[in-house]
Amino acid sequence: MKITAKMVLGVLAGAMVLTTLTSCTSTATANDGKHFTIWASGSDNVKVQFEQQVSQFNESQDEYVAELQFITSGTGAESLSSRLIAAYKSGQTNTDYDLIEASDSEMVNYLNQCGEDFFVDVDTASMENYENLNYQPSVGQGMFIPYRGTTVLLAYNSETVPNPPTTTEELYQWIKDNPGRFAYNTPSSGGAGSSFVQTSIYNFLPEEALSSADEKWSEEWDQGFDLLESLHPYMYQSAGKVVYPNKNQGTLDLLANFEIDMCPAWADMVISQKMQGTMPESIQLVQLDPAFTGNLVGFAAPSIGSNSEGAQAFMDYMLSPEAQNIALESMAALPVIDFSLLDAELVKNIESLNISEFRSSSIGDLGTEINERWDREIATLG
Repeated sequence: MKITAKMVLGVLAGAMVLTTLTSCTSTATANDGKHFTIWASGSDNVKVQFEQQVSQFNESQDEYVAELQFITSGTGAESLSSRLIAAYKSGQTNTDYDLIEASDSEMVNYLNQCGEDFFVDVDTASMENYENLNYQPSVGQGMFIPYRGTTVLLAYNSETVPNPPTTTEELYQWIKDNPGRFAYNTPSSGGAGSSFVQTSIYNFLPEEALSSADEKWSEEWDQGFDLLESLHPYMYQSAGKVVYPNKNQGTLDLLANFEIDMCPAWADMVISQKMQGTMPESIQLVQLDPAFTGNLVGFAAPSIGSNSEGAQAFMDYMLSPEAQNIALESMAALPVIDFSLLDAELVKNIESLNISEFRSSSIGDLGTEINERWDREIATLG
């Protein structure tokens, strides 16, 4: 059959109509009061957790339909905070940023850049499961609802290190006494490495500095960077060169394969991988003094979203024992509700950890500045 120009134009016109209809349907769906979008970012274990929770939420009721948008860390994609802040400052409204996952430190950044009107106040009185919540955030009260705790600890091989360091000074000395047996990931590729770098710097500063985004503190970073430089020659090496692994999992892979004996690691990642049998039983965790940093992680509903009611319904669900058990089983997330409400077998894996003992960091854009300086001054060392 001979294809004429008229026929091609007809097909294109039909495609344009179909595209327009699809686009209209999508917009209508996004604003129908039923559908809402959850935005989150992080490692794969966080994504797996959310996929299970979103599925259970949607199956447990028929008033709302949750959809997940997930940005995997370390992929080079624009961060969730950058996208959201840009949308807000450009005057966008009625977007699909209905609900975002954020840590308490990220909340500081949002509020510093966009103000208190950036998030919708949560009607906690109408949340059935809110009474289960045992921990209140230090920032964003009334608009930020925590659903899990997380912290970086020192992971070590108990077979080769029967008596691990218990203080940072002991750790630094151990690193120098055991060259090549310690590693931390590049701070911009994951929070475990970032926590190691930040605490190495901020342990020389007043404790108040860890909860401040004031630029003045950057003038006091030199002593910490001198420490990181002094530790550099003793880090893990490959082919005769110091290597800083990419992403949190990069250092854990080295630890699991016994190529190193210690590394900073997220407690939930180590525990969940031991539960799955992918991390050797000899790998244990210890909290140092001063501690690495941790956070409360939760949800907030941006004011530029289009379905705050659906967003709040999901926040309420995330405080239920069902949702907390999923977080505990899939990624060993530390629960924010009473352990007696949870699966007793799952609780056994995390019962020694206490969120109230965590050390938090809320330094805003200074964290990015630290990473950039680390890239210039430490990553480039021979």
